[in-house]
Amino acid sequence: MNTEYEIGHEKDQIVYIRPVAVADLPKEVRDQAMGVTELYAVHSAEGERLALVKDRKLAFILARQNDLAPVSVH
Repeated sequence: MNTEYEIGHEKDQIVYIRPVAVADLPKEVRDQAMGVTELYAVHSAEGERLALVKDRKLAFILARQNDLAPVSVH
């Protein structure tokens, strides 16, 4: 699977953004969630979780700031 695509003359690495139930996360993460029930994960094309953030918009901003091309996963 090719996980890069070209924008102009640059290639951006695709990352996937998906919601994650806080209840499904390790206890140390749940303890820091402060009542939030859902976070958004940024995953590499290989499935590695790169980041967890509080909302979808922030996940997309984070990806773009790191020269990554975010794609939503439902």
